[in-house]
Amino acid sequence: MYAYSGVLTALLRRATTGVVSAVEVSLFEALAEWMGAPAYYTRYGGRQPARSGARHATIAPYGPFATSDGVVLLAVQNDREWRSLCRVVLGDEAIADDPRFATNSARVAHREALDDLISAGLARSATAAAVEVLDRAGVASARINDVESFLDHPVLAGRHRWRSVSVPGGEIAALRPPADLTGVEPVMGPVPALGAHTEAVLRELGRSDAEIATLRGKSVI
Repeated sequence: MYAYSGVLTALLRRATTGVVSAVEVSLFEALAEWMGAPAYYTRYGGRQPARSGARHATIAPYGPFATSDGVVLLAVQNDREWRSLCRVVLGDEAIADDPRFATNSARVAHREALDDLISAGLARSATAAAVEVLDRAGVASARINDVESFLDHPVLAGRHRWRSVSVPGGEIAALRPPADLTGVEPVMGPVPALGAHTEAVLRELGRSDAEIATLRGKSVI
């Protein structure tokens, strides 16, 4: 992502100033950028945020909650969303004014009681119904897929991301590369059998037919 934005910035700079730039991106430094919130919280807040899994260290409610048939992740990011969640999802807007939950700081401090309250409200609903009511409430949310659900995801099917690829002994379904270029079809050729290109590679390395035959006789290839 950062390499892409850096290349675009360099191209724009070249187009507007004529100056050519090299683009260098460190994977570690890219991940360090993603650590911005907990990093600054630790450096300037005086302590590290507690490990919270898929939950957020400084926002509540935020994280996965079980439904009757799966798991949904929700994130309340302001007081408007909190009030809407209480009214539409939990069916009791008075909860929003409970001193334990009236502000984000209070909700973080009483996260366990808050999570129990929301869990009880969502556990009675199927995941599809929970996502629908959270959408209606204007609360950011999504179902959490397992791998099988991901493989069967309608977006992958609807956008024709699966391609049939030949492999030794048959065919497999493989995902096409995520970047689409207009007028360019990605190359998804057959998967070669083990050793299928060994002789060609050896010839590129300068080995003679006699040397290759000798190696074959020794079962090296």
